[in-house]
Amino acid sequence: MEKIVVGGGCFWCVEAVFELVDGVVEVVPGYAGGLTGEPTYEEVCAGSTGHAEVVSVTFDPSKVALETLLELFFATHDPTTPNRQGNDVGTQYRSIILYETDEQRKRIESYIDGIRGEFTRPVVTEVKALDTFYPAEEYHQRYFEKNPRQPYCQMVVTPKVRKARDKLGLS
Repeated sequence: MEKIVVGGGCFWCVEAVFELVDGVVEVVPGYAGGLTGEPTYEEVCAGSTGHAEVVSVTFDPSKVALETLLELFFATHDPTTPNRQGNDVGTQYRSIILYETDEQRKRIESYIDGIRGEFTRPVVTEVKALDTFYPAEEYHQRYFEKNPRQPYCQMVVTPKVRKARDKLGLS
């Protein structure tokens, strides 16, 4: 198994997208990329921890390639808006990929180099080594699955899930 940690806005959206992928065995919302130990949701939302809302994605590379996961990641968020996804604004919503191995770093950087021309603005996705991943509080786990009728889920998460389903050929 391999693991990669990605953030592209609210972790409820990113989790729901990666839950659809055959070969992904676990998706855990949490916080990473900052300096504060054991951050809480409230602290991360205040923007003072340096952490981003992210998901840890454990996958079987014999069933799904890292590049397929990157393709889905870049198709379901805007990697050209610093510290923002739609109405979600702040450093906690930045586009970020945290890798575990140097091989992953090389593949991620190569993938990003290959898609830069697909955007009219520069790709600002931060790519760095994963230091520590902090799982989010229990009520954030599988949030979309548990709360599909919640207004944010209907207005923001559902369209991203539809886009992901289309991209994966699951429509």
